[in-house]
Amino acid sequence: MTETRLRTWTHSVGYGLATLFISTLALQNLRYGFYELFYLAAGMATLTLAGVAYTFISRRHQLSAPGHLIILSGLNSGLLAAMLTMNSTGITHWAMPLLVLNLLILPLRQALALSLLLLTPMSILLFVKQPPADALTAISGLLIVLTVAALYIWNYDHMAQSAEDLAITDPVTGAHNARFLDETLQKEISRAIATGHSLSVINLTIDYADEATDLHGKPGMQGLFYNMTQHLFGVIRAGDTLYTLNDSEFFLILPFTPEEGARVIAERIRRTISETHWPLIGKATVSLGCTTRSSSDTRADTLRNRAYQAMLEARRRGADSAWFSPGETLRT
Repeated sequence: MTETRLRTWTHSVGYGLATLFISTLALQNLRYGFYELFYLAAGMATLTLAGVAYTFISRRHQLSAPGHLIILSGLNSGLLAAMLTMNSTGITHWAMPLLVLNLLILPLRQALALSLLLLTPMSILLFVKQPPADALTAISGLLIVLTVAALYIWNYDHMAQSAEDLAITDPVTGAHNARFLDETLQKEISRAIATGHSLSVINLTIDYADEATDLHGKPGMQGLFYNMTQHLFGVIRAGDTLYTLNDSEFFLILPFTPEEGARVIAERIRRTISETHWPLIGKATVSLGCTTRSSSDTRADTLRNRAYQAMLEARRRGADSAWFSPGETLRT
């Protein structure tokens, strides 16, 4: 299940349970003749029901849907306004599920900010309207609920981020892996199309990798691959991204880089690698294939394939070489 779909289900269930809970409160207050509380609960239930509808409408964009903040701000403001205008002390308990809903729906920082904006004036009102002991008990309960829910959400976000990092990062080298390459490259292509800036890529492979593995063993080759990855991290610029495709092949995405820049970077990589004395291996070289996005390049696989073919051409011409494969001229 994707993160967007998971959030859609979570938001739908959260809003749905809140609607059910608040509707029950509304019916109970209507039964006992507390009409002001009935109207308040009915209004809040309408907002949570609108949250369910908004979640369904924006189901493809849950990670960047601003309407949730507006809906929850309305719920929090309505509860706070009710405390200011009504004498009922039972409204305080309505804040507990609302705090949980804030944390369940919104990003953690937004949820905490909105919850504190609710709790701060609410605490002042409680001390004004109730005995200090009762006010302190109510506030403590609300803060405990907020703290426990916030810690749970933070722990979930931390585990989700760790899982995402493991999914897109090579655990040995620390570089991004092939799974993350196509997604990032497609985003960079879209950005280049929108801004009109250049985009170049480089595919490079270690020369004679099979022979080196036979000579030095798999541990020796893995050590070379790791050391070469760290070397490439030091050579590339801020904003460039490095990917490992297998035990001997790398891929570089170079945003805002024209053909001349790609040639310079490729030559720098080729030269520095060939001049380095690698532990256990000694001398090692790479073959590099470079290309720059043309006006007709709108797909990641097109750029990847052209860079790969350029790399094969470089290997065909001899080890320790670079080859540039041009596309069509960019139309401006």
